[in-house]
Amino acid sequence: MELERLLRSQGFGSRPDCRALVRQGRISIGGEVCEDPYAEFDPAGLEFIVDGVSWLYRDKVYLALHKPGGYECSHQVRHHPSVYELLPKPLLTRDVQSVGRLDEDTTGLLLFSDDGQFIHTYTSPKKHVTKLYRVTTKHRVDARQIAELLAGVQLHDEPAPIAAAACAQTGEYELALTVTEGKYHLVKRMIAAVSNRVEALHRSAIGGLTLPADLLIGQWRFLDAGQISALAGRG
Repeated sequence: MELERLLRSQGFGSRPDCRALVRQGRISIGGEVCEDPYAEFDPAGLEFIVDGVSWLYRDKVYLALHKPGGYECSHQVRHHPSVYELLPKPLLTRDVQSVGRLDEDTTGLLLFSDDGQFIHTYTSPKKHVTKLYRVTTKHRVDARQIAELLAGVQLHDEPAPIAAAACAQTGEYELALTVTEGKYHLVKRMIAAVSNRVEALHRSAIGGLTLPADLLIGQWRFLDAGQISALAGRG
């Protein structure tokens, strides 16, 4: 693949933009600066450096972000900054999208991709992908609340009760709640339905993928093949 086309596919701008990057000596491959925008490279597994930053060629991108509080999962924000501001420009140029959304005050694991099928798989209610949340409540958690959440609670405007896939008390004011749907404010509404209130909400896992312990708040990283397999429950 011609270098300028390769760079364009990875989100570094239009072909003229990428051609200029190369001719300005800002691209290195294999330790050598390449100034020929038409040089041919096999993209598979290719590592290249743009302005001192190393990148690996990826046909599609899959990444995890440790979402901070106070960020909206939208390009058209209303009251808070966008989570997309936490990602580098090349990822935005190749149009990565969040895989579902988290409320602005919810923290934790948020996935992004430019693979439409992947996004559909992990957002479709028919797929029943599990999401594990750590819930901090205003009032004490008790056995009745746990039992009702597991049995199913009736929410306003929902045709049938919605039950937690799993629920366990982890502290006097804390529980671990697993759901398989992505409805608006679902966890907050479920907790309200058992006469309690969410004070803090953190998503710690999606499917079989747990938020990496070393991924700090506001940081992102690409998912490797093992993490993608774990996400799908094949890890």
